[in-house]
Amino acid sequence: MLSERFVRPRRRSGYTPYIYSALSGILLIFVFPTFDFWPLAWVALAPFLASLRQLSPGRAFKAGMLMGLPYFFGTQYWIYHSMYYYGGVPLLPSLLSVALLSLYLSLFTGLFGALFSNSVRTTSLPAVLLAPIFWVVAEYLRAYLFTGFPWSSLGYSQYTVLPIIQFADITGVYGVSALVVAVNGAIADVFIIRQRRKIMPLYNLWPTVAGYAALAVLLVAVLVYGQVRLNQDRPGRILKVAVAQGNIRQDLKWDARYRRDVINTYKALTRKSLSGNPELVVWPETSAPFYWERDEDLTEEIQKFARDSGIYLLLGAITVGEGDSLGNSAVLIDKSGRDTMRYDKIHLVPFGEYVPLKSVLGFINRFVEGVGNYMPGQKYSHGKTENSNLSALICYEMIFPGLVRKFFKQGKSDLIVNITNDAWFGTTNGPYQHFSMSVLRAVENRKPVVRAANSGISGFIDSNGRITGRLGLAKRGIISQKITTDRTRTFYSRFGDLFAYLCIIATVLLLANTTRRV
Repeated sequence: MLSERFVRPRRRSGYTPYIYSALSGILLIFVFPTFDFWPLAWVALAPFLASLRQLSPGRAFKAGMLMGLPYFFGTQYWIYHSMYYYGGVPLLPSLLSVALLSLYLSLFTGLFGALFSNSVRTTSLPAVLLAPIFWVVAEYLRAYLFTGFPWSSLGYSQYTVLPIIQFADITGVYGVSALVVAVNGAIADVFIIRQRRKIMPLYNLWPTVAGYAALAVLLVAVLVYGQVRLNQDRPGRILKVAVAQGNIRQDLKWDARYRRDVINTYKALTRKSLSGNPELVVWPETSAPFYWERDEDLTEEIQKFARDSGIYLLLGAITVGEGDSLGNSAVLIDKSGRDTMRYDKIHLVPFGEYVPLKSVLGFINRFVEGVGNYMPGQKYSHGKTENSNLSALICYEMIFPGLVRKFFKQGKSDLIVNITNDAWFGTTNGPYQHFSMSVLRAVENRKPVVRAANSGISGFIDSNGRITGRLGLAKRGIISQKITTDRTRTFYSRFGDLFAYLCIIATVLLLANTTRRV
């Protein structure tokens, strides 16, 4: 039991803790693409964590928000691009919208600050143990509340550090985030111990020593596990895939005057790949600039093209359902020219593909252009080629680990195909960040990823997260590669976010313990 003096340390005035918070938020900007200074992630949070020991939960909540504002705005500023250039929103209001989104996302880092401050002040547990638990809870809530937006999760900063991220096939990306935060917590503990010993000279160092020991063992275990996985032979079928990147200007894509040019562009790119005898050719999201099947002549033209080319063709299209409802869909055409799979996007983009709470917010125009309000799909579809069983994810569905794993929970698929259109975001950091997240999806589910993006970045990622080929941003071209499918059913694919649930349970227990002491 800690002394009352330790539980209620003398309140310190001044703005120094808030300066440390803002500093951590600014540093976190540089750990994500295109800066990619990943080592900084392991120390960037330490100033913020150390400063929270001085603050009440209320002030810590404010400090957490102050940390989150530069963190989220600096990594997600690119959202303004689609609103300003394609949505008709003036520059200042579009930037203000990003600022408001950052303010909302900062509520979760504020929650983290309050939880961490409360526990680090009222228990003897060190930051190395407390910080990763609360951080995972905050990231998990951010991924699901109000449709969720798990962009800028800290674990993605390590997408190029393959030995570190391999254990994501157990914990998901949340485990990688937790490990990074734990190291930050270990650094912060050096300063927190000094504060605690000033208040309580006989403060017991054993919990901190135990935390350091546990972290050391965990780091060794993660690196050993990573090397084992990276050197593991997981035989699969060989599949030759070609990806067409049309780099069609977003403002021309749905202009009827350019429809023929768009179709001919993708057909010409595909013909270039045929000398390599690909089994599967992939076109990006909504690469067919018409209503699939309703525009019968154009639909039959594409089907005939696949048949004459002797390929399986997977493309993005707008489909029409009951009551003229629209679907953002992926369609797989086999070598005989028949549609053998249709997947309708399940997780739609709020205000981009539909208006949430339409009865209340129907007066708000969607931020980006489109052809109508879409209806979400309901089925986790699977398609087959001669040498693969694939699942297609559309656009930003790939940033939701809990959604992606459901396609592979039963072991029916051995390949992830992601079709997207990141032309909305120009040459900002957004497309680079989006591509990096696919690396974690590949590792979590042990499935190679084929990614087709209208303006880039298209490419291939193996089931260990290794980027084996890519076609750069704002380029037109075709990229081909032999890939090896993977039938592995990972712990994460089968059981999902069990690690995050354990962190939630631990948080509840810690809060209950704090309540009893108060």
